[in-house]
Parts: sequence; C-alpha cells; structure tokens
Amino acid sequence: MIQIKLVMKTLLLMVGFGLLIVTAQARSSKQDENEKYAERVKTAFIKGWTAYMGYAKGQDAVNPIAKKGHNWYSHSLLMTPVDAFSTMHVMGLKKEMGEAKQLIFSQLNFDIDMEIQQFEIAIRIMGGLLSAYQLDGDPRFLQLAEDLGKRMLPVFESKTGMPYRLVNLKTGAVSGEITNPCEIGSMLLEYGMLSKLTGNPIYYEKCKRGVVATFDRRSKIGLVGTEININTGEWVNKSAHLSGRIDAYYEYLLKGWLLFGDKDLKRMWDIHKKAIAKYLADDVSSGFWYGYADMDTGVRTATRFGALDCFYGAVLCLDRNFKSAKKLQQSIYKMWTLKGLEPETIDYSSMNIIDKYYMIRPEAIESTYYLWHYTKDPQYFEQGKQMFESIEKYCQVDNGYVQIRNVETMEKWDTLESFFFAETMKYCYLFFAPKDALDLDKCVLNTEAHPFFKTWK
Repeated sequence: MIQIKLVMKTLLLMVGFGLLIVTAQARSSKQDENEKYAERVKTAFIKGWTAYMGYAKGQDAVNPIAKKGHNWYSHSLLMTPVDAFSTMHVMGLKKEMGEAKQLIFSQLNFDIDMEIQQFEIAIRIMGGLLSAYQLDGDPRFLQLAEDLGKRMLPVFESKTGMPYRLVNLKTGAVSGEITNPCEIGSMLLEYGMLSKLTGNPIYYEKCKRGVVATFDRRSKIGLVGTEININTGEWVNKSAHLSGRIDAYYEYLLKGWLLFGDKDLKRMWDIHKKAIAKYLADDVSSGFWYGYADMDTGVRTATRFGALDCFYGAVLCLDRNFKSAKKLQQSIYKMWTLKGLEPETIDYSSMNIIDKYYMIRPEAIESTYYLWHYTKDPQYFEQGKQMFESIEKYCQVDNGYVQIRNVETMEKWDTLESFFFAETMKYCYLFFAPKDALDLDKCVLNTEAHPFFKTWK
C-alpha cells in the first residue's frame, strides 16, 4: 500500500511538473508571437512614415503611389508629424520622434491668414501637441498648443455659446453657423487639458458652455440631431444616430467625466446613454447594431451602420457595459470580414454595402482592443490580429500604405491621412505591446487616440 501511494505521489508530481513546463512553453510562445507582431506593426508605421518623409515632408499628408504630398488648407499644419508623435513615443521610435520634433519646432506656425475647421484642428493638432507635451516634456509643445487655443477661441462667440465651425487663425473671423454635435462637443478634452496644463480656465469654460447648450436642446426622449443652427438654437436636421457629426459628442461626455471628474458631464452621459439604448440600438437577425431614428419620436428611419459607428464599442467598455460591447463586437467583426476589409457603410437589415470605400479607419480596431484589454478574451486578440493582417494585405503598397476605394475590388485610393499614424497603428500595436507601453487605466485617449494623463489633484 505504501509503495502504491509513493508511486501515485510520484506520478502526480510528474504530471504537475509537466503542466508547469507546458504552461511555461505556452507563455513563451505567446510572448514570442507578441514580440513578432509588435515589430511588424512598428515596421508598418515606419514604412508609412518613411513615405511621408520621402514624398511629403513638411506637408499635411502623403500620397505614396503618386510620390507626393498634399495639404488640407492653403498652408501646411504638419498634420502627420503632430498626429504621429504620440504613437512614436508609445512605440519607442526615438529616431522618428526626433524627425517629427525637428519639423514641428522649425515649421509649425499658426500666424497664418487661413480659415480652418476648428473641430478637426482641435482633436488632431491641439490634441497631438498636448499629448506630446505630457509624453515628452518639451514646453514648446504646450506653447504651440496654447497659441492655437487662443486663436480658435473666437468660435465660441455665438448667441448660444455653441461654436462656429470655421475660424481664421490670423484674424479670428468666424463662419459656419450650421454645425453638428460632434463639432460642438468633441473638443472638450482638448480645451479642458489646455486649461489644466496652462492654469487658464477659459478654454474649458467656453467649450463646456457649448456642450451644455447642445444638451439643453436635446429632444424630450433624450436624443440629439445631426445639424443645428448655433445662433437660433434650432435643429435643422433631426436625424439621430451614432455616426459622423454626432459620434464624439457622446464619446466626450463619458471621457470628460473620466478625465476631469465633471459631474455635469456624467449626468448628461447617463441621460443620453439610456436614450441610445432604447431608440438607436437594434437587435435584429443579422446582429446587434445601432441605427438611425427621429430625434423627437424615436421612430426608426434607417438601418445604416458604418465604420465610424464602431467607436461605440470602446465607449461601452469604458462605461463597463461589456454585455452590449460584446454583442456589438460580433456585428463589427461581421462587417469587417464581409469582404476582407470593412466598408464605410452597410445596410444591416440586408447586409448590403452602401459605401464601398475603406479609409484605414481605426474605430473597429479600437473597440476590439478595448474589449481585449478589459476582458482578455482571446477571441478579441485574434480579431485584432486579423484586422492588422487585412491592412497589411490590402492597403500596403511598395512604398507605403493607402486607402481602398472599393472593398469588393480592393482598388487602391492613393492617400494616407494622419489618423493612420495616430490611431490605426497605435491600436494595432497595443494588442501586442509590452504592458508598460501605454496603460489605458492611467490615461484617457482622445478621439484621435492621443493619451491624456491626469497630472493634477
């Protein structure tokens, strides 16, 4: 009997030792895979950056196939270097960081007689500069951000406090009184960070006033529409949805609460999210989606869902609503794999494609990453890998990366905008990056994926 017990004990020890070896081998294999993919994403980023430096240095963005660059306006605002810097820092690309800093500090100038779209410049340029300042520490980043902020302040001088869409950087002249919730509210993080880092509350106060004015004009059922006149306060398009022109308004209410602890924003978010769940969410045979409805009645008006709508999966994760996030992710991945890359827009009732292009948008990858970060469910890791592989397969050209004009034919669209560097590559990298590369629990990412850190008490 004693011998049998000894034999059994020995066998158990051997099995346990074997399991330890297998577990260690699995961990090692996983680490090797992560390191391999992390390097591949870095290589993709550097390839895109090399195209920019080779063909478009000093301009806003690159056209790799034509081997040239282009600007958004009459003068360059160095969109790509500013937008790319935070990702360079996260990836530890010191050479590229040095190149970007040299361009930014030698060429970036806002004293230009030129009209710009305030919202886009706030999230890309101001957001990029503020994040670069926090990551790198060079005070010149903050000085540039403050200069830009002062030049854009005139947009808030409307009858309601909601901002104009456009402003001249030199003269302060404003225009564009027909705007949308996204261009009213999705600069709140940037202006708030500028206030926190400079000690001047005016930026946050003015931006928040516009957000509150929009919220106060919500419908009785808690939704906002697509377009509003900032001087009359009247809605001119009452279509409610989560897509472009509304999307980041909702995103920033939650993120503003998380970053600044502003209880007003939390109250607004809580009211809106209930309305979104009740009137926009659509659980149908093809999956779980968010469609279009009339902002006053909540009546369904369209079964459209697109690349931009995918952002809401990340928002659901931040709100700890993982049940809905997981259901939405199934639909997001279904749309992504429909043709090998996600189309811009589909009709989810029929799964027919409405808009066939793919702009290398990040939102689907973003929401996939958030689910992976919070749940560690390996299916989301595998989906992230597949999304990166799709970009490698279809968007890569000999000297860079480009967008896709038609996901059915994979015809190339010769342009590479700055969010490829700021967002798409950052989210791809974070799946495989070392834990200390960027901790989502210690920062809030703006809608352009620039990390903002709470450095104040």
